[in-house]
Amino acid sequence: MLTAVPGGALAADDDEDEDTKASRPQVYLDFRSTYSRVPAGVLSIGFSPTSVLSQLASLAALPAPSLPASQGVGFDVPLTVDVNDRVSLYGGLSATASKAGNLDWTSVAITSWNVGIQADILQQNGGAIPTLTLQTTLTRTLPAGPLATISLNTILEATYALDADETRGFLAGMQSTLTAIDADRAEIRPNWVGWFGGFYQWDSKWKATGRAGMQSFGGAQLLNLKPLASFTQPILRFDLDKMDDDDNRLFGLTAQIAWTPKPAYQLTLRTPLYLTKK
Repeated sequence: MLTAVPGGALAADDDEDEDTKASRPQVYLDFRSTYSRVPAGVLSIGFSPTSVLSQLASLAALPAPSLPASQGVGFDVPLTVDVNDRVSLYGGLSATASKAGNLDWTSVAITSWNVGIQADILQQNGGAIPTLTLQTTLTRTLPAGPLATISLNTILEATYALDADETRGFLAGMQSTLTAIDADRAEIRPNWVGWFGGFYQWDSKWKATGRAGMQSFGGAQLLNLKPLASFTQPILRFDLDKMDDDDNRLFGLTAQIAWTPKPAYQLTLRTPLYLTKK
């Protein structure tokens, strides 16, 4: 004889709901607002190409023989899908406005689209082997024109946690940015960044991450501008994030300083908008 146990049925239903929730992909708009300031005579790439897009967008109105100092603001809105705890897919549009030299600010306009994937190739899970994460992003500038570009940004980073909850540890990584430009007599050579760093997360769910490394840029030739010299210089990046109990980012602030060889600055605010959430 079968005996009905309402409490047991309820517990089973709760477990099933939790399993369904855990397996459901997480979808959100990873909204990022960026301000950058770049000295004259260089392209600043660093850990992200936002400032490059701002500089290239302002060149159409410039008869100057050399690249002037510039400022830029950028807004990135990639729709991100965390398929599971190892793989994320994303794609979206970026809009920028820029100010070159003594010219006025340009109006905000959509300047690129991007698609990408991030995946944990290996996961530490309390073992001795660090988590190894690969991220690849393909970006195409808009609209098509003499300085339109397509770039491939690839990041490989190893993270070693010192505790089971992965609240503190070390990291090391390398990034390459390869850019092709739709113009004769114009070229942007590869950019490489290598770094070491660490992270720490407090009980309050605030997480701080620091990276220090070297950037090597191969230089560029852009139409009638003077050639942009190659350089190998230090680069620093600091991240401050507010996490929830499930390690979802609620708020993020990133500051980057890259010597080119004069310092170029970039400040990014991340405010994700979750459509579905674990």
